[in-house]
Amino acid sequence: MPTFASTPAPVHTLWDAPQTAEQRLPGIWSVSTASHGGFVLSDERQAAMPEALRLDSIYYEEDVDWSLIVLAFEAEFAALRDPLFDLERDLAHQTARHWRPKHYSGFTGQVLQPSDSYVLRRIALFEAAIGEIGVQAAWGDWADWVPAGKVGVVGQRITGCDHLGFAKYDGPSVKGLADANRYEARDTGSTFKSIGVEVIA
Repeated sequence: MPTFASTPAPVHTLWDAPQTAEQRLPGIWSVSTASHGGFVLSDERQAAMPEALRLDSIYYEEDVDWSLIVLAFEAEFAALRDPLFDLERDLAHQTARHWRPKHYSGFTGQVLQPSDSYVLRRIALFEAAIGEIGVQAAWGDWADWVPAGKVGVVGQRITGCDHLGFAKYDGPSVKGLADANRYEARDTGSTFKSIGVEVIA
């Protein structure tokens, strides 16, 4: 296992000045700021990141990208014998699989299906719905144009999807009404067709 040098605590980060900083492993700092946080890597650690997991920046935010650091240096983290690491490792695998499936597959060699990953599932749903009107925004019957028991929706035609599972839209906006119960039971990536929207002028 390669040896890495300890580094001084970061003074500035992508998210703001650190309020707390802990060096989890030499060259890997866990920081929190008033707005956000995550892992900050030394240049040496960033260079050692496996290509499949490496981001362009030394900052790996705390919501999703932290998981890539745990995967990359899993053996080192495990060697610390932190009794909570098993939970952290499991969560890291789940987080990367669901939200960074290409990174996860590239690193582990696992072939993921849409059922294995939230992002892949969204991509599959939106790709299957290309050409349909996708729901972009909704209003309850508190809005003056929405009758009781209905949900007002606005959408555009789906033209594709990006690598994170966010739909791309184009064309004029379309307005309609859906049954409130059917809207509440909708799936990710719902379309006017899938929830029975009645188009209105």
